[in-house]
This record gives sequence, C-alpha cells and structure tokens, in this order.
Amino acid sequence: MTYLQAIVIALVQGVTELFPVSSLGHSVIVPAWIGGSWQTLVTQSSQPNSESSFYLAFIVALHCATALALLWFFRDDWVRIVRGFLRSLAPSPRARRLVAGDADERLAWLIVLATIPVGVTGLAFEHVFRTVFAKPEAAAILLFVNGLILLAGERARRAQPQAALPPLAGGGATATRTRRGGRTELDLAEARSSDVRISRLSFKDGVLVGSCQIAALLAGISRSGVTMVGGLWRGLSHEDAARFAFLLATPVILAAGVLKLPTLPGSAGADIHGQVVVGCVVTATAAYLSVRFLVRWFRTRTLTPFAIYCLVVGAVSAVHFSRL
Repeated sequence: MTYLQAIVIALVQGVTELFPVSSLGHSVIVPAWIGGSWQTLVTQSSQPNSESSFYLAFIVALHCATALALLWFFRDDWVRIVRGFLRSLAPSPRARRLVAGDADERLAWLIVLATIPVGVTGLAFEHVFRTVFAKPEAAAILLFVNGLILLAGERARRAQPQAALPPLAGGGATATRTRRGGRTELDLAEARSSDVRISRLSFKDGVLVGSCQIAALLAGISRSGVTMVGGLWRGLSHEDAARFAFLLATPVILAAGVLKLPTLPGSAGADIHGQVVVGCVVTATAAYLSVRFLVRWFRTRTLTPFAIYCLVVGAVSAVHFSRL
C-alpha cells in the first residue's frame, strides 16, 4: 500500500463513516473504480482466508481513529452519560431505577441495550458478511438500497407528529461566545436538551433503533444512515436521530477496531505501519470535521440529499461493475 492510497482511503473512511453513505461500501467501491493495484486491495481482503489481509488491518486502524474522533467531539456528553451509568449502578432506595432514573441514566442504558444486538451479530457473522458481500457489484447494489432506505426514513418522519422540545438549559446570546473544543456553550446546552428528548424513548424502541446497525455489516449500507432512519421511525427529529446514531456508533466502531487491532503488529500489518499512522491522522481529522458539520446540518436539513447521492452512485456503479 502506497502513502497516496493510504491517504485517499483514510479520507474516504473519515468522511463516509459518519455521512449516511456507507464507509464500508466506499472502501470497496472507490478502489474498484480506480482499478489496478487499488482494486487488488479489495479483492484480497474479501477472500475466505483474508484474516491476515493488510487492507483489512488498515481499515480496522482507521475505524479506531474514527471512534477516537467521535469520543473527543462528544467528550463532555460522554462524561455526563458515563456518570449517569455509574449512578444507576449505585445502591438506591428507589425501585425500578432504570425506569425512574434521570435522563443521563436512561440514555446510558439505552446505549448499552441498543448496542447488544449488533455486537452479538457482528461477532457471529462479520466474516461471512465481509467475504460474501464486500465485493464491488454487491456494494454498489446495496448502496442503491441504502438510498431507498434513507428516502423511506424521510417518508416515515413526515408521518410522525412533531415532538415538543424542552427549553434549552443555559442557552442565550452570551453562551455562544464561549468555546470548548470547537463547541459553544449553546451547542452543549442543545446537546443536553437533545439527550433529554432521546431518553424519552422506551428501552424497546432503543433496542429497535440499535438493531438497525446490523444492516451496516453489509458493505453499502450506512451505519449512521440506517440508525437515523430507525430513530425517525420511532419519532425522533433529524437532530436527535443523528445524535443518537453518533452516540451508538462510538462504542460499536471502537469495540470492532480494538478486537481486530492485534492483527496490526503481525504479518497483516507488516510494512504498513507508517501508512497506518498517516491514515489514522487523516481519518481522525476528517471524522471530527464531518461530525461537526453533520450535527449542524441535521438541525434544519434532511437525509434526502444523501439518499439521492446513494441512488445515483449506486446505480452507476452497479452498471459499471456488471460490464467488467
């Protein structure tokens, strides 16, 4: 793998992991479109004996970089959520604490419960999904399907009544002048209000939304996209659905990366350590800028532009690869 390949693939990964257009699908389709040695990267990683694939090891490292970027961007929020989780474990005279707990406690348990289905499925079937479906033709078709899913999510949202929003805590003109890591105090207040709204989901609905991530094991189906659609389906706004999707993605992406990371020091990662370092820096930067952009985008905009992109690119790619 050349440094040019490492930078291009890392940039694609950092952007498409959070944009609802499928990073795994693009990591298959983009090299296949370029062809030559680029396409060989994808071909050898989808073979049945590809556990030692250096391309797979590289993608795993990029996933860890993406998760770290998400953790950094939402660090204030994760501090609140983790504290809420720890409070829920402490002895308390309150009965049925998970039901009666505050918003941070409920959100923490929503994330825990919603992560279980995709975690179990990923451990059991990740190799099958990768070797069977991580091929350019399949990824192109599934990217088109992803576009249809996003459009279906928009239709479902229009059928849902608009939820009343609680007032912001700490908002106001002066709050916008204080910045903490690229987020204003007003941003943090809006995040807290969003968490209150998300925490109103039932645990059943939270598990349903989290289970949507299982579809993202298929190259071409976007994790953030299908999770957002699940949130819209259960009545969340675009802003809240996007936030819940990003929070749910963080432990899943990080866990998947950490489990596969031991392959890097072995034969799979031999001779690409420099490329891995450069790629991780590029991916983390791109992911941070992407989530910062998307959090603002979904306050007032929808999934429709991304759906159109997936339909066009998926259809054109499917025709192109079918002729090869």
